[in-house]
Amino acid sequence: MITLIGSLIGFVSAAFPDLLKLFRDAQDRKHELRILEMQMEQQRQGHAQRLEEVGIQADIAESKALYKTYNTGIRWVDALNGTVRPVIAYSFFILYASVKVMQFSADLPWLLWNEEDQAIFAGIISFYFGQRAMSKLRGGK
Repeated sequence: MITLIGSLIGFVSAAFPDLLKLFRDAQDRKHELRILEMQMEQQRQGHAQRLEEVGIQADIAESKALYKTYNTGIRWVDALNGTVRPVIAYSFFILYASVKVMQFSADLPWLLWNEEDQAIFAGIISFYFGQRAMSKLRGGK
């Protein structure tokens, strides 16, 4: 009986290093698989980030191409082109202020700040502050 137990213990103890090696190999494979999954996830994120960078570069190139058309190389034409928006804005402001002064002088104070004026004011303020917020959101100044 002791001989049988001794031979069984000898057989199991001889197989123990191999069983331990198999267990360790299985754990190593799980660990390597986990590392590979992490590396694949990082590559996916890297590709997504690279794709975003390419999109941003395309937007920058498009903006440069659009703004390039504004420069003709002729100084007075470029200067005139740069003043169109401000001149129109100031002209309409002067026209609006003139109408309000005429309404005030005609003794019509209830027309000075009505719903249309509030809508115009809100639209202008929202446009300028919205444009500024969007510019900051896009990473501009």
